[in-house]
Amino acid sequence: MKLKKIVALALTAIMSSTLLVGCGKTKKSSEVLNVYNVGDYIDEDLIKKFEEETGIEVVYETYDTNESMYQKLKSGSTKYDLIFPSDYMVEKLINEGMISPINYDNVPNFKYTMNDFKNPEYDPGDKYSVPYMWGTYGILYNKTMVDKKDMTSWDVLWNPKYAGEIQMLDSVRDTMGIALMRLGYSINTENKSEIEAAKKELIKQLPLVQAYVNDDGKDRLVVGDAAMGIVYNGDALVLMDENPDLEYFVPESGTNKWVDAMCIPKIAENKDYAEMFINFLCDPENALQNVEYIEYSTPNQAAYDMLDEEVKNDPTAYPSEEILEKSQVFLNLPLNILKIYEDAWTEIKSQ
Repeated sequence: MKLKKIVALALTAIMSSTLLVGCGKTKKSSEVLNVYNVGDYIDEDLIKKFEEETGIEVVYETYDTNESMYQKLKSGSTKYDLIFPSDYMVEKLINEGMISPINYDNVPNFKYTMNDFKNPEYDPGDKYSVPYMWGTYGILYNKTMVDKKDMTSWDVLWNPKYAGEIQMLDSVRDTMGIALMRLGYSINTENKSEIEAAKKELIKQLPLVQAYVNDDGKDRLVVGDAAMGIVYNGDALVLMDENPDLEYFVPESGTNKWVDAMCIPKIAENKDYAEMFINFLCDPENALQNVEYIEYSTPNQAAYDMLDEEVKNDPTAYPSEEILEKSQVFLNLPLNILKIYEDAWTEIKSQ
């Protein structure tokens, strides 16, 4: 999952009166909805509102990555009713028969979903998922440390002028994806020579890189300890509020357009309640409240229409169609291809 907001990994605060963080003690009851989501990735007031409107108790647990969520789901030790995987993970869960088809008779508010987010490549026909939030990643840079004229493409991350001031994500697919896009290749390539070429570019870049980071790099960008770094657009909005010298840049050649979705595990015991909650979150007023809290981008057309004009016109939150048309969604890759990526990543990190 694209880890949302600056506190996404650190937050373990109570999201509702019934929240159980990381304990795996999902409740079995016809009046309980067991939800598993990334930390700080919902407005907790909406959970309380849903409970008050329906009388259904929400047990809300959090995870930090798609992979940790997958492993817990795979173990069968808990029975969640609703999960929030990213695009490529949705495809993986479909392929492995781990999620159930959604009964759209119970989700009439799906009609508010933007057409661009219907029938995605990772879930043809919208059988198993409803889009929740979406966004991009790009380069967050300090305008007092970086010449704006240099911000023309991904090439700036290889500019020796900024040696020791560049942060890259400690993420195989994301960082390999940047090198692949820079070379004009697909971020989902299965071509061994293209993966090898991306690896070599990242090895060449290593002398310029300050560190491979995740959430730990955001503070450095805020205080000016790094000139630039890769962040997700919602994080960029939060960080730019903290430091007005920061600016977000997405190359015109495109970037990764990610989508997080709502899915119902095959083992769910309260599928109807899960569909009720999905429909609740797709209600335009609720979707608006949620996206204003999370600060990412909404796939809900009615909620988008109600946003402030300043937000709708902010390219950090809503990039131009030209950029989005050139952007790519991560897809699930065969295990043998993922092994090639992992081996390349191990070699890069061992230099």
